[in-house]
Amino acid sequence: MAARVYIPPECYLATVAMSSLLVGLSVGSLLSAISLLILSQEFSGALLIGAGTGIAATFLAWRILLWFPSLRAQERRHNIDATLPYAIRYLTTMSVAGITPAACFRALGESRMYGESAAEARFISRETDIFGKDLTRAMRTAAEYTPSLRMKDFLQGSVAAISGGNSISQYFRIKNVQYMQENRQSQKDFLETLGLVAESYVTTLVAGSLFLLILEAVVSAMRGGEVPLILYIIIFGIVPLGSALVILIIKTLTPEM
Repeated sequence: MAARVYIPPECYLATVAMSSLLVGLSVGSLLSAISLLILSQEFSGALLIGAGTGIAATFLAWRILLWFPSLRAQERRHNIDATLPYAIRYLTTMSVAGITPAACFRALGESRMYGESAAEARFISRETDIFGKDLTRAMRTAAEYTPSLRMKDFLQGSVAAISGGNSISQYFRIKNVQYMQENRQSQKDFLETLGLVAESYVTTLVAGSLFLLILEAVVSAMRGGEVPLILYIIIFGIVPLGSALVILIIKTLTPEM
């Protein structure tokens, strides 16, 4: 439910089991054929290799496919947290214009600009329009299954505002200001962290690698021109891998806009 994977659990588990078995059989058969034809293994040895790799591939595929809904839910959580402030601003504008809360969520769900926040709004509209639930009950259901704690807090507060007879427009306005301030603080923290990562990258990887290259070049010249192995390791190993690691760190730390 949190991942919004619209497949019954039994069907999904059956698909995972069958897919894992097919992967295991395919990998085991392929490794057996390679061992028998290319590596000139005996039939029993090739069969043993194929069985071992097949069992390992089956288990690995089983774990990966079972992990997919959790991964999908985490991806949705990040997207909801990133788009929620802008979705609430949209709801605020609609409610101030006198549109009912149900119509506000329906209009938000029809907009594709707000990513998974719009998907949560479509879920609420589906609960009210198709299953006949009232708005507060639909929002409680959405709050129960959403992977985002921010969306859960927002929906629960909306239910409390509607049930208590308070102004839903005022509540939307308050949450809009709150989440926008949190977004600005998050961006500020990210820029400070990015500056620290950049300084570390320049100091250690760029300047450090350059210093080692110059030092090793001087030492190799004194030895008679022989190029040491460490130069190849620095140029083709440390620098590319270090740069790739820095890119991965920045990508991981970058908040979604």
